[in-house]
Amino acid sequence: MKDFFKQMFATIAGILVLTIVTGILGVMSIVGMVASGSATKNVSDNTVLVINLQGVMEERAEDNIMAELTGQTMQNIGLDDMLNAIEKAKNNENIKGIYIEAGLFSVDSYASMQAVRRALADFRKSGKWIVAYGDTYTQGTYYLASVADKVLLNPSGQIDWHGVAAQPMFLKDLMAKFGIKMQLAKVGKYKSAPEMFTADGMSEPNREQMTAYIKGIWENVCKEVSASRKISVETLNTYADNFITLDDTKNYVKYKMADKLVYTDEIKDEIRKMMKLDKDDDINTVGLADMKQLKGGKDKGDEIAVYYAYGDIVDSEAGGSMMSQGHKIVGTKVCKDLEKLMNDDDVKAVVLRVNSGGGSAYASEQIWHSVKKLKEKKPVVVSMGGMAASGGYYISCVSNWIVAEPTTLTGSIGIFGMFPDMSGLLTQKLGVKFDEVKTNKYSAFGTQARPFNEEEMAYLNAYIDRGYNLFRNRVAEGRKMKTENVEKLAQGRVWLGQDAWRNKLVDELGGLDKAVAKAAALAKVKEYHTAAYPAKADWMEQFMNKASGGSYIDNSMRAALGEYYEPFMLLKDINKQNAIQARIPYIIKVK
Repeated sequence: MKDFFKQMFATIAGILVLTIVTGILGVMSIVGMVASGSATKNVSDNTVLVINLQGVMEERAEDNIMAELTGQTMQNIGLDDMLNAIEKAKNNENIKGIYIEAGLFSVDSYASMQAVRRALADFRKSGKWIVAYGDTYTQGTYYLASVADKVLLNPSGQIDWHGVAAQPMFLKDLMAKFGIKMQLAKVGKYKSAPEMFTADGMSEPNREQMTAYIKGIWENVCKEVSASRKISVETLNTYADNFITLDDTKNYVKYKMADKLVYTDEIKDEIRKMMKLDKDDDINTVGLADMKQLKGGKDKGDEIAVYYAYGDIVDSEAGGSMMSQGHKIVGTKVCKDLEKLMNDDDVKAVVLRVNSGGGSAYASEQIWHSVKKLKEKKPVVVSMGGMAASGGYYISCVSNWIVAEPTTLTGSIGIFGMFPDMSGLLTQKLGVKFDEVKTNKYSAFGTQARPFNEEEMAYLNAYIDRGYNLFRNRVAEGRKMKTENVEKLAQGRVWLGQDAWRNKLVDELGGLDKAVAKAAALAKVKEYHTAAYPAKADWMEQFMNKASGGSYIDNSMRAALGEYYEPFMLLKDINKQNAIQARIPYIIKVK
């Protein structure tokens, strides 16, 4: 028996030792792969940058070490990485052109696509070429690809061209089935975010603003495609009205939407022609991941910090948000980060890159205060991405200068409070009974046993009014406008960047590069470089996050629910959000 236990314990010890050694070797392997992947690389002559439009492009994507290790092809692409890669390719004499391959590609906004398209157009102006190919072009990928010297299409392919539509979703009746309804206090006739929970359809003010901005987006798309493809805007609208998406493929060349129909094995020959190579010559290629490790110039001059603030604005890391699974602007963290930048003498100016539809009004006010303090010590320039609206505009308005894309969604100056009444669920659906004793008139304020009464709602409305007046005054102060002039642009109205510029809510139209240049000018520095903040998660943080399984469950839910994922998450986290919100309409699906 003793020998048995000795052998058993020896076996267990051996398994433990083997597990530990295997784990150490695994970690060492990961470290080795990370180290080799981060090594700087050179580019051979006659090289082509390959941009595979596949996956999801977001404001700033983490370097997904686990995806690289597991060989995943559908990865998130950072807008920052995309723009940096195109800029490096433009300045590298060994990279002769760009090959764009259209695939299943999703982007958070037309403003992000506009930034990429402008970078591609700038690449062409340097004297280099771009070739695009697609088995099928979505409208978004075609918008990007249309800037190319040659737009190639599979003979059995398709170009989707149909215009822009917005289809807001309304959940009031769904919630009623569970005995839940929303009690609303808001300021601003255009503040339409709560309509999802309180209405059956769009209000007329909401319809007015949504019509204005989707028309503005489409006008920008048509104007830019028209300039590249030499097709009139009127003709492009005719194509959309005739729904050429389902047309005969040969007609796309006739319509000048494509230059040539080719199969995939013929693409290399088209690229060789652009490079003036012989038929059997090899083509050297680099991808977006390679461009991150491409040797570049040293960081010279003074530092301009670019701080990325994107996603829902929430009070704290622990606090819930309406889209709790995505990246968040955490008020407590951002305030601390901005204080560090303020006290860093090596940082001469800060560009705040904002891509947010807002969120917590309280957190927005705290960040506003931090931006104001930072501005007192060094220049602060805001670069707006796809959205910088409501709370996103709140944190932007105090800066020295605001740069927005023409199709950025901004403004939405207004706030609301939304309070779920679950008494119907509890008392009627579940049969829960309540009784009450109290010491004072409002001791039971906020109880789940009943909805707010008229007097309680009056207090809430007065509280929301004060918050709206504060927001409006912040804008008036930051933009150096009279309060009554701000009021004409407020009431929760959402503006396109180009319209906000005309109304002096922003100072300039353009991308991050213009914002950086303005920050340098305000700081009076001639030679400078940029540094991105906050730092991205390192490989160990990513490994630990993956091990928790949360992201796997989230990705599975996204795949299963599709466009219904966000509404599901709204309902799931409805009690976790800050009740007072400065937010754009919750889910804007532009199709």
